[in-house]
Amino acid sequence: METRSFSLSLFLLILSSALLPGGTTKLVQGQKTWCVSKPSSDDATLAANLNYACSQVDCSILQRGYGCFYPDTLMSHSSIAMNLYYQSRGRNFWNCYFRGSGLLVTTDPSQCGALNYSLNLQPLVANIWTMQVLGAASTRMGKE
Repeated sequence: METRSFSLSLFLLILSSALLPGGTTKLVQGQKTWCVSKPSSDDATLAANLNYACSQVDCSILQRGYGCFYPDTLMSHSSIAMNLYYQSRGRNFWNCYFRGSGLLVTTDPSQCGALNYSLNLQPLVANIWTMQVLGAASTRMGKE
């Protein structure tokens, strides 16, 4: 009877830790990570995340004329702002929480660096996601 109770307790502990926000996922030491908005986030959440992140970090790269302005969508801008915040705060998983609307990814989603991205997210493990990378982009666009 005691063995059965111990097995059930162990099972419940493993199950609960897998379902906790942030999960128990371990990243390879030194592995690069980025923070993006969950595709399921509504516009109000995206706007709140954008406003909060930009109140804490410099989001001038999101202005018209800079490479991070396009695509000019709330999803894109909030993801970039959230990642700026996450990177500036030491890349801790809790700095990408954003009330449950942030995702950690292991592929650089930046469209304002060397790579464009789509929001074709695919689960890697637990709460870590990967993104499909598409083509290249310039780092700064001309003024309009």
